[in-house]
Amino acid sequence: MIVLNNVSKSYSTGAPALKEVNIHIEKGEFVFIVGNSGSGKSTLIKLLLKELEPTEGSISVNGKILGNLKRSKVPYLRRDMGVVFQDFRLLKDRNVYENIAFAQRVIETPSRVIKRRVPAMLSLVGLSEKYRSYPKELSGGEQQRVALARALVNNPSILLADEPTGNLDPRNSWEIMKLLEEINHRGTTVLVVTHNREIVDAMSKRVITLNKGVVISDEKKGGYDYED
Repeated sequence: MIVLNNVSKSYSTGAPALKEVNIHIEKGEFVFIVGNSGSGKSTLIKLLLKELEPTEGSISVNGKILGNLKRSKVPYLRRDMGVVFQDFRLLKDRNVYENIAFAQRVIETPSRVIKRRVPAMLSLVGLSEKYRSYPKELSGGEQQRVALARALVNNPSILLADEPTGNLDPRNSWEIMKLLEEINHRGTTVLVVTHNREIVDAMSKRVITLNKGVVISDEKKGGYDYED
């Protein structure tokens, strides 16, 4: 599903962001990526999305070797990976329904499919009654639910969540994590980058810890040992 073989990434300054990283994530796994600021977590996400190229090593996603992927094929790669960010990134001038539908319109999904899929996603995240609301009318937790629905509307096999609870209070953070777990139970591979120790320890999932660009631990059942 996701394979990184001896992946290193150095920026133009020469500073290494990742060093000889080896990670294998199987289909249907739920994995946390943790580590201090500057540990390489964001670089890892950008490499998976092919926003960056590794300096050394190879990456494959869903059987596709990213180094061999033509630029014209990158949108198809990303289409199979839903992405959720800390800052929601919703379109402020569009209501909830249109924010989710936008992800389908971009790939020219037929209107009849959009009319079926968007309500299904709103139901999944518990926002069926908010479909006419605009982002400014929603709480932070509700906005993140919309972002989740948008990420899932094209039925991706992988969901990448980059600090999905970073701007949320504890109650909403847990609600989002419960949703991510439900999505995983439905068969989607979920990769979550987070600083939230309480959530990581409580959920008992696989945890990969990065420190200064190096994988220092890969534990199957929660808990991590880096220092702030």
